[in-house]
Amino acid sequence: MQNSIYDQLFGQGLISENTLKRVKQAHSTTLFSLHWELKVILYFGIMLLSAGLGILIYKNIDSISHQLVLTVIAAICIGCFTWCNKHKKPFSYDKVQTHDSFTDYILLLGTLSFLTFVGYLQYQFEVFGTHYGMATFIPMMVLFFIAYYFDHLGILTMAIANLGIWMGISVTPKHLLSNGTFNNETVIYTYLILGLILMAAAYLTMYFHIKKHFFFSYYHYSVHLIYISLLAGYFYYNYGVSLIWLAAFALAAWYIYMDAMKRKSFYFLLLTVIYSYIAISGFCIRTLMFIEDSGVLYIGFIYFIASGILFINILMNLNKKLKGL
Repeated sequence: MQNSIYDQLFGQGLISENTLKRVKQAHSTTLFSLHWELKVILYFGIMLLSAGLGILIYKNIDSISHQLVLTVIAAICIGCFTWCNKHKKPFSYDKVQTHDSFTDYILLLGTLSFLTFVGYLQYQFEVFGTHYGMATFIPMMVLFFIAYYFDHLGILTMAIANLGIWMGISVTPKHLLSNGTFNNETVIYTYLILGLILMAAAYLTMYFHIKKHFFFSYYHYSVHLIYISLLAGYFYYNYGVSLIWLAAFALAAWYIYMDAMKRKSFYFLLLTVIYSYIAISGFCIRTLMFIEDSGVLYIGFIYFIASGILFINILMNLNKKLKGL
């Protein structure tokens, strides 16, 4: 429509040919959206603000009373939640579409302030005494309430992490692996139970139609935790008992694979293939370790080269199969 107007102006001699070309070129260039970049910057800004306030208070704690610090944190927290409650849309069991990103960031700031308030209260005044479970249980319940009440996926992730902390562990698989905390039978079972709880929560959200868009967050963590805990059990126990854990892993992998195909989710197919590759490789290496022969080392090299090629082919074929459904 606009190009035709410019053509008319050119035809009437009001604009030159060079101007017409530049205008058409400008209109043909698509705009680049900075939506997600700005959101990431804002999220980091709020986190840096919270961290900066914490460092400022820590370095000047001798000249600032603890009561004043708690009062300021509580005021920020109450102010943020009051603002969010005033500007939120009516609660719904379905996804609530929000067009006000500023309110989301205020909610995140209020939530971080609340966690800081509870942590500071426990650290300085030990209001929960030695009942450390209560110091994590209460924030966990509040976080779940905030996530559902304000329909916020980021805070739901924080609530899930707090659930892991309450159970005595950290939900993040990378943190788990880097610390090497799996050399403990209790931790392995705790991770497995937590993974099953989160998977149950994922399916309950779909079954009862309560915030069905929360399904991915629950299911994402549950899949990682179940796979990692079953692999940890396999590597922790001796060769005989470990086969039971390997069989349990195979059943879990088959179930998650079938569910991923049903939902047409390449992400969970990718996770299944990666974790299955680790399990199969672990089984092969542990089996080769029983063979006392110098040629075993070469067999191991050949296995990893061949399995790497096979791994890529499987991913390509699964991607084609998924697109064909």
